[in-house]
Amino acid sequence: MTEAMLRGPISKVRPAFAERSVTKRSLAGADLGVVALEPSVFGREPHVGVMHQVVKAQLAARRAGTQSTKTRTEVSGGGRKPFRQKGTGGARQGSIRAPHYPGGGIALGPKPRGYAQRTPKKMIRLALHSALSDRAGEGRVALVDSFAAWETPRTKDALAALVALGLEGKVLVVLGRDDAVAAKAFANLPQAHTIDVGELNAYDVVNSDWVLFSEATLPSAKEAL
Repeated sequence: MTEAMLRGPISKVRPAFAERSVTKRSLAGADLGVVALEPSVFGREPHVGVMHQVVKAQLAARRAGTQSTKTRTEVSGGGRKPFRQKGTGGARQGSIRAPHYPGGGIALGPKPRGYAQRTPKKMIRLALHSALSDRAGEGRVALVDSFAAWETPRTKDALAALVALGLEGKVLVVLGRDDAVAAKAFANLPQAHTIDVGELNAYDVVNSDWVLFSEATLPSAKEAL
């Protein structure tokens, strides 16, 4: 009996969640204190393989799949033989709409289909948490107290908020149901992309340089389950 057999099966120990925090600020950039992030959402070791599979499935599901070509039975014309069967010295032909004729049908061409892939919910959740943990590990998660201070939607206010918070590059703004004014304010900014907190996904997080939450939309232990 070998030494490895005496030790028994090797147990896979998951790395402990990292404790991370973020500074809460006002829309004007004022420091309002430090908030601890949920470790199971923002402190796990990113699972690159799951993130790749989920993002790939999400992009595949976005494909329309409406491409279509006509087969020889769908092309108009060609109802009779182009010439008699025998005596011409050439190969026999049944229709001028065969694939090898100009204007004929397409052999093995694309047809409408769906590209959606079935992805387990646990993988989708793990990919999202991995993406958020990656952004938190790089210090790319920002937090504001609320967007309720904006009574009317103005692009100037949204741009001023991004500058005051020091957010550069692509910014993913996670909004709640009551943040309709903020959604309109960020709508005309090409560097900002708004998303409802219920639609937060791994691809949009990975595709952004910063993720901006409000206190109402910041994931907690309840969302981690």
